[in-house]
Amino acid sequence: MRISVIIPVLNEADRIGPLIHFLRLHGSDFVEEIVVIDGGSQDATVQLALAAGARVVQSAVSSRAAQMNLGARIAQAPVLYFVHADTMPPDSYEADIQGVLAAGYTMGCYRYQFDSPRLFLKINAYFNRFSWLWCQGGDKTFFIRREVFSDLGGYDEYYTIMEEYDFLRRAMKRYRLYTIPKYATVSARKYEHNSWLRVQVANTLVFQLFQLGVAPLRLKHIYKSILR
Repeated sequence: MRISVIIPVLNEADRIGPLIHFLRLHGSDFVEEIVVIDGGSQDATVQLALAAGARVVQSAVSSRAAQMNLGARIAQAPVLYFVHADTMPPDSYEADIQGVLAAGYTMGCYRYQFDSPRLFLKINAYFNRFSWLWCQGGDKTFFIRREVFSDLGGYDEYYTIMEEYDFLRRAMKRYRLYTIPKYATVSARKYEHNSWLRVQVANTLVFQLFQLGVAPLRLKHIYKSILR
């Protein structure tokens, strides 16, 4: 079953080229396309993505939910694979996804680890093997059958933050999320720019407020006020 890889980006010139080359190298013939949805980058992201062989589309809205929905609408393959620009899946990703789908699952993700030896980040990564909602998020990457994604209404563009948690909260009521026991590797740049404690406070507070129904614009303001 063929796969469309969808990457929402904003100013990811340092990472987009190597990521696309990696995905193309290990995707074999089952990867129909790599679609980069740009949210208005001011650096060389677009040029580098094109040079690496991706299809690049400009989104009128700089919001991950809107960008990923646009990617899903124009994607050609029956399976959608959403990948963040600062995340590298295992080199076996194509075979892994094919195996999960062949086993009858509708959607899935990986565990993840950080590209850092710091102990606290290893502790963080340990918990993302579990199926609780707070253990999810886009850093795990996410694949889903196209028709199921459409039936669920895609990402709710009301959520300018926490869009992936909202989607999984709805999706997991109807389908099992299969977590592949392998690791995507995520950049620790957020933790390097801030502190581990600051990021933990921001993540925990915003998740709890999300669960309480606080408006996304308010959540985004709180999140950005805590992190640099």
